[in-house]
Amino acid sequence: MMRKYKSAVAAFLMGMAVMLGPAHAEDSVARDLMDQLAQAEDERAADRLERQLRQEWSKSGSAVMDLLLKRGQDALDVDDVDAALEHLTALTDHAPEFAEGWHALALAYYRADQFGPAADALERTLALNPVHFGALRGLGAIFEQVDKPHLAYDAYSRVLSLRPHDSDVIDALERLERRVNGQTL
Repeated sequence: MMRKYKSAVAAFLMGMAVMLGPAHAEDSVARDLMDQLAQAEDERAADRLERQLRQEWSKSGSAVMDLLLKRGQDALDVDDVDAALEHLTALTDHAPEFAEGWHALALAYYRADQFGPAADALERTLALNPVHFGALRGLGAIFEQVDKPHLAYDAYSRVLSLRPHDSDVIDALERLERRVNGQTL
């Protein structure tokens, strides 16, 4: 049975539009990449910048924590969700201020159809890195899964303000448009 996500996640997401500025990533490299991503001219350039940004976000500052992240991600790549959960839970236990660890843990929970814990992990990701468009995209997907189209639409809209060429998010917004805003005459 699907666990219900915390209502705090919904309140947190609603507050995100007020809290977020154009780029609050902690280091200057990530800030510069976020600025470039928001102004990317096409999806190809945006994909390249996103890969660079994810690489920056994946640096915990500890070789051991980076190894736990890699092992968790590798386990997800081969669909070993249980191993991924073990590695990523250990990572977030030992490095609770590492946003990318929480994001990876959220992906593992999502793959295990544990939407409540996934939403909690995404909330932690966004608390640590408010411009983490992957976490916002994940919340959008969870809100769609639990039939909360307005919240999904809000999360996806926030992604587009950070990464305007995300074709999957554009498709999701088009899919949700009628449910959220009604049919125009």
